[in-house]
Amino acid sequence: MKRRQFLTGSATLGPLAAFTPLTSLLLAGCGDDGHWAEGMTPIKWDRDVCVRCKMVISDPRFAVEIKGGPKNTVFKFDDMGCAATWRVEKLTEHPWMADTSTGFWVADYTAKGEKWLNALSAHFQAGRTSPMGYNYAAFAEPQPDTISYEAMMKITSSYWPANCLPAKG
Repeated sequence: MKRRQFLTGSATLGPLAAFTPLTSLLLAGCGDDGHWAEGMTPIKWDRDVCVRCKMVISDPRFAVEIKGGPKNTVFKFDDMGCAATWRVEKLTEHPWMADTSTGFWVADYTAKGEKWLNALSAHFQAGRTSPMGYNYAAFAEPQPDTISYEAMMKITSSYWPANCLPAKG
């Protein structure tokens, strides 16, 4: 078989026949590995970094995403505490975050990154070891001792920025 015939494939299979196995392998790597809420940009585990603390996002139980504004800007976080304190700090810079059309998702703790909740209506339980030590986990339904987003945000803001700064030593 001549090189040109190999590259173009046979007449019955079409010009891309020679590339079908390679194309299949390449496209298989394009899928996302997760169940994302409508409108979310997939989080690339162990590659994307938290906007606040610059740590790699690796624990799907605590991941958070904010998306919206005129440019559909995306901010990703490794800990709900990072997201809550950053949102308070950056609201004047990004006023669109207060708009109800802005996506603000937090992972459901029990679903390990396969179910996403509206962070503003989620129920937060303290005492779960989280990546940056804010230690709040999100649940769809009330659990014993859960609190609202507003209550959690006020608590985390009271001791911020200690959790999002590198330790001095």
